[in-house]
Amino acid sequence: MAGPLITPQFFAEFRRYWHIFQRFVGPRMYWVFALMLLGAVLEAFGIVMLLPLLHSLGEGSFGTDRLTHGLSEVLGSLGASSPVAILLLILGLYLVKGVVAYVAAALSGRLRAYLQRDLQARLYDRYSRMDYLYYTRRDTGHFFNVMNQVNAFIHVFYSFSQFLIGLLRTVTYLLMGFVVAWAFGLMAVLVGGAMLLLFRRFNALARELSNRSAEEMGFFSKVFIESIQSFKYLAATGQSRPLRRAAMGSVERLTQLQDRQNRASAFTGALREPLAVGAIVLLVIVQIGVLEQPLAPILVSILLFYRGVNAVLGLQGHWQSTLTLVGAVDVVEREFDQLEAHQERHGGKPAPPLQRAIEVKGLSFRYSAAQAPALEGIDLEIPACSTVAIVGASGAGKSTLIDLLTLLLQPDAGGILIDGMPASQIDPASWREQIGYVLQDTVIFDASIADNISLWAGDLSQDPALRQRVELAARAAHLDAFIEGLPDGYQTLVGDRGIRLSGGQRQRLFIARELYKQPRLLILDEATSSLDAEAERVIQESLEALKGQLTVIIIAHRLATVRQADRIYVLAQGRVGESGSFDELNTRPEGQLRRMVELQTL
Repeated sequence: MAGPLITPQFFAEFRRYWHIFQRFVGPRMYWVFALMLLGAVLEAFGIVMLLPLLHSLGEGSFGTDRLTHGLSEVLGSLGASSPVAILLLILGLYLVKGVVAYVAAALSGRLRAYLQRDLQARLYDRYSRMDYLYYTRRDTGHFFNVMNQVNAFIHVFYSFSQFLIGLLRTVTYLLMGFVVAWAFGLMAVLVGGAMLLLFRRFNALARELSNRSAEEMGFFSKVFIESIQSFKYLAATGQSRPLRRAAMGSVERLTQLQDRQNRASAFTGALREPLAVGAIVLLVIVQIGVLEQPLAPILVSILLFYRGVNAVLGLQGHWQSTLTLVGAVDVVEREFDQLEAHQERHGGKPAPPLQRAIEVKGLSFRYSAAQAPALEGIDLEIPACSTVAIVGASGAGKSTLIDLLTLLLQPDAGGILIDGMPASQIDPASWREQIGYVLQDTVIFDASIADNISLWAGDLSQDPALRQRVELAARAAHLDAFIEGLPDGYQTLVGDRGIRLSGGQRQRLFIARELYKQPRLLILDEATSSLDAEAERVIQESLEALKGQLTVIIIAHRLATVRQADRIYVLAQGRVGESGSFDELNTRPEGQLRRMVELQTL
């Protein structure tokens, strides 16, 4: 990357990031730049007003030129030719400039605050609506890292906007310098361009280090999250050392990258003032000793040039700051583009209230073209208010079938009918409102028991109807006696992912939440696998009490869980191997279910 304003590559990158920030900030940022330009013009004009001031004080001893003479005449015609009047005019210009600068800075700060809000809100909204396949192809650390990169994105926007503001100031000062002394201004442009050439290598280095830092931060986030999520296992088995080694290596690499970025920034910052002063000294010598120009324009030009050189070197600093963190902009923009292409289908007809049956006809699905089909030619029927079990060896396609039934995945062939209506025509959100889903991996929030059951539906102490509904769900999940024995009852905090509860208690709390929802379809994916025999028996009794009131789909490996199902479908290698009641299938000599029972895999 060459220095700013030098290479075509810079212009290409500048346009790219301009369009990115325009996409996320909108036209509001133009107001900031317009106000900053106005402030720079007022400041530069205030400096130029030193010409008639010096002329009035020196009575011609400073020399004169057309510009000085013209300004003096204009001020004289306005009755403001005295030194005091000119000083008051300059003061007024700077007061107005101060007000403009305050408004611009306040607006810029508000834009950054709103940008952070909008980015975080839009990212969260897109993540909540992303399709399931995109979710499965990313790890948790990826999402965590992208959300964290928003802060760096804001810093880049600030540096980029400061670069643009500096560019406006530079152009303003140089134009005024040309007006005051064109030869001096021309030399200033040439010297400024030569200075920027000195920083080409530092800009390329800053860009490279920024991208490497963003990638390394993503890796560290992944390792850190996995370490926290697996803490109990790693601590109990003494296997935290490999992850600790990976994390420490990543931290060391991040430190080295940050150190190199800081040293490059410090070097360019330290060069700024000596270069500016040296350039001014050189130009003054040329103006006075070689060109023999009048002193007053030279003094004003020196001031304009000094401001201009600082602005030029500020451009370098702000552009380098932009490149230092620009990897975050690339990460966030790329993620938005990916999310836009992987948003879940929404809209369609409201789902019917599941009064007849769910029919699966010729259903096929594969996760990618390179993989074998996860499901192929599946035909089955789940009558409303019946209990259906789906069993099979690991990898048989049970979870994929559930993902298709919940419309998380879209089939490659065949289809699903809900009360005769094709699922492809149904709004997925309306269908899922009828579904309760209990997974083997419990989903528990760091909140109270009541909020975990009702998902923050309200305050139990203020809403008797809500309390009654929560208590009924807890009772149905065989959790009421445990809750009533706690000092804080339903207001007991369960900790991160329910860490203060036992495995069985977490599972029953999960079941209580789904029963609170009063679903028409209840999916139990190894829902009782963490429960002891007594707790499982109670849950089975609860489910038996619900029999005929809602449709239940059970995925299980335990005999007691599936024995009472109205119908069992046995999946093998993505196909339905056999189906029927437990007694029917268990009496088939060569039946797949009977073989599973004999091998104790069921």
